[in-house]
Amino acid sequence: MKLAITIRVSPDSGVDMDLVWEAERLGYEAVWCGEAYGTDAVTPVAWVLAQTKKIKVGTGIMQMQARTPACAAMTAMTLQALSGNRFLCGIGPSGPQVVEGWHGVPFGKPLLRTREYIAIIRQILERKAPLEYQGEHYQIPYMGPDATGLGKPLRSIVHGDPSLKIYTASFTPAGLRTAGEVADGVLPFFMSPERPEAITAPVLEGIAKVPNSKTLADFDISPYVRIAMGNDLAACRDAIRPQLALYIGGMGARSKNYYNDLTKRLGYEAAAVEIQDHFLAGRRKEAERQCPMR
Repeated sequence: MKLAITIRVSPDSGVDMDLVWEAERLGYEAVWCGEAYGTDAVTPVAWVLAQTKKIKVGTGIMQMQARTPACAAMTAMTLQALSGNRFLCGIGPSGPQVVEGWHGVPFGKPLLRTREYIAIIRQILERKAPLEYQGEHYQIPYMGPDATGLGKPLRSIVHGDPSLKIYTASFTPAGLRTAGEVADGVLPFFMSPERPEAITAPVLEGIAKVPNSKTLADFDISPYVRIAMGNDLAACRDAIRPQLALYIGGMGARSKNYYNDLTKRLGYEAAAVEIQDHFLAGRRKEAERQCPMR
């Protein structure tokens, strides 16, 4: 087992580089940084790579709908070149609330988009031929009805590293199967040591679909694990509860909340329903407080 840390960007203090340097000194494998609808993931990753020497740094994750696959490949090749290949490329579909409510683009079919996105990145990195791809989400060169007709297949000017590890942010069974089939690793949000098969079983199903495939030993499962340190167990648990409640209860609609669904699959169905009920009730009360009926 290898250890990694996650970082956040503070509007006041930026990135806690003392934490990163200590993790590097202790031999941690990687640092991960994500994005939601505030700071992006790429800029902090570049910042950390520039100030470290050994530790790997990854995007956990870059939202696919926020950038084209070619843009993600360009980012990966640039960070590889500048860091001595210490960059880890994490991508994911995010969720419909962020994709459509923040980026203003269709959520689409996340599993199909993931397959197309990774296939295009790999073509660019392998550089065997000028890039051509015709899929449902991406058509390269673009030849739609509003195209100029001037687009032509291009080959990357620089040589990337085809061995770049690509991770997906998946935790639904179908998403995990897709990760096992087309990616090098997965970044599940929840993973219970009592129920590891909730994550590993679908990954193994995906791996089995690939002829002469890798094994689970060749595939990185890097779960996001929350910790709180202290002498008071109840206080440590209380410190973690709010973020768990946010994701289980409010990160999505009642009818479409992937985190709530995973919590149920881990064996906490009653708790998942109760947390969502409380969270949505609190959200309604807040809305009523801000906009009282007249």
